[in-house]
Amino acid sequence: MDGTLVHSGPDLADAINRMLVELDMPLYADQTIFKWLGNGVEMLVERAITGGAGAEVEPELLARGYKMFTTFYRDRLCVRSVLYPLVEPVLDQLKTRGFKLACLTNKAETFTIPLLHTLRLYQYFDLVIAGDSLSTKKPDPRPIYHILREFDIPGEASVMVGDSVSDIQAAQAAGIPVICVSFGYNQGMDLTRAHPDAIIDSFAQLPELFEYV
Repeated sequence: MDGTLVHSGPDLADAINRMLVELDMPLYADQTIFKWLGNGVEMLVERAITGGAGAEVEPELLARGYKMFTTFYRDRLCVRSVLYPLVEPVLDQLKTRGFKLACLTNKAETFTIPLLHTLRLYQYFDLVIAGDSLSTKKPDPRPIYHILREFDIPGEASVMVGDSVSDIQAAQAAGIPVICVSFGYNQGMDLTRAHPDAIIDSFAQLPELFEYV
C-alpha cells in the first residue's frame, strides 16, 4: 500500500517529527524520513531516533517512541497522504475485468483499514492482509501463500505489485511474478539489482503488463 498505492510519507513524517519533539531530539525533512520507510513502523521509529544510523536503541526509549508515534499517526492518518496518479481508475479497470485484488501491507490493520476507506480504495479489494493480520509479514512469502489459498488460484495466475526489495523478495520466495513501481519508498536502492519482472513509472502501464508477466 504505502509507496505503491498511497504516498503516505508526509503523514508518517509528521508523526515522526511530533514524536521527536516530545523526545527532545532533532527533527528531519520529509525527504530524509521517506528514505527510512519500507520496513515497518518499528524500524521507522528506530531509524528516526538514531538519525538513520542504525545504532542500537535502548528498549525503553524505543517503546516510548513507538507509543508516541502510533498515537500521533492515528490522530492524523490521512491529512497529507494522497493516491499516486491513476491508482483508482486502474484498480477500477482491473476489478471490472474480473481480476481478484488483494492488498498486502506491513502496515498495522488499525492504520490500514481506515486509510483505505478514507482514500476510497477499500471497495476494490477482495482481501486485505495487514502487517498484523497473520503471524508473518513481508518479505516472508507466507502471506502471499495465504492470499493464494483464499483466492484458490495457483501462483502462476497471480502477480505481485510493490515498490521495495521486500516486496520483490516476498514474491520471488513465493514463486510468483513481481512488478515494481519506480516512484515508491525503495530507500534509494536500485530495484533492478533485485531482478523484478518489470519496473513501471506509471500505473497506466500496469493493465497491459498483467497479460504478459
